[in-house]
Amino acid sequence: MTDDKTVLSHTDVHAAGIDDWRVLGRAVHTRFRTGDFVTGLRLANAIGEAAEEMNHHPDLDLRYPHLDVKLTSHDVRGITHRDLRLARRI
Repeated sequence: MTDDKTVLSHTDVHAAGIDDWRVLGRAVHTRFRTGDFVTGLRLANAIGEAAEEMNHHPDLDLRYPHLDVKLTSHDVRGITHRDLRLARRI
């Protein structure tokens, strides 16, 4: 069992196999090029549903034509296993 309060190192995050995500500061980020606003909105809604199920909520920035997603564990000011699980789910 993993400790969801342990802040992971950049090495831990890179070893986690979430290759489409980048570590920037104390968070992991990715961008989905959706091509249009409606597709981005649908993706944001799907991510929102997954986030609610997992009780871990990302920062979403919807723009035409992309959606930026940022994951961090605010309570410990860093990246945790909660972020990695949600990144994999997304």
